[in-house]
Amino acid sequence: MTLPSDRHYTVELHASAERVPQIQRILAAHLRYWSLELHTEPVCRGVAELLTNVHRHIGPDAPCVVELRWSGRHLTASVADEGPRLPKLSSAAGGGLSRVAALSDSWGTCGTPDGKVIWFTRRVEATRKVPLTAPTPLRSVPDAKGQPAVPPVLPVEPLVPVPEVAAAGPAAAASPVVTCA
Repeated sequence: MTLPSDRHYTVELHASAERVPQIQRILAAHLRYWSLELHTEPVCRGVAELLTNVHRHIGPDAPCVVELRWSGRHLTASVADEGPRLPKLSSAAGGGLSRVAALSDSWGTCGTPDGKVIWFTRRVEATRKVPLTAPTPLRSVPDAKGQPAVPPVLPVEPLVPVPEVAAAGPAAAASPVVTCA
């Protein structure tokens, strides 16, 4: 199976409380399209936490950019906003960055000339799609005339390939680490 070299999705939005569920549905659709259904819930929850933080700390309707990038080994989700202050992991458990940390393999923040980026990664291997084949008999059982029984051959429909998603923007490195300019 060939792993994708890079799949990428970016959406610009205003971080209003009403937009969070809509963005979660859009991201979930992309993850399903990439055959990453097992990661839909944790990734969508992590992005929802980051968007809620933008809404809470930068302001209602603050502009931001949500990005998903799958290198074939790592899935990275990031939220960029115009706020200059980098968030810190608080000792209070249960929400914010502590929830993002619990849902991911790694996470981080970095300042940019226009604000900051908060990202998290999950290790993701591609799911293999194995074509279905007709079962082969374990042993030959004679029929009523004493001849070996031959099982009927069932038709097998070929898998339909899923078209690749066009990458938006420049191709990223295979590293799960987000670099900030």
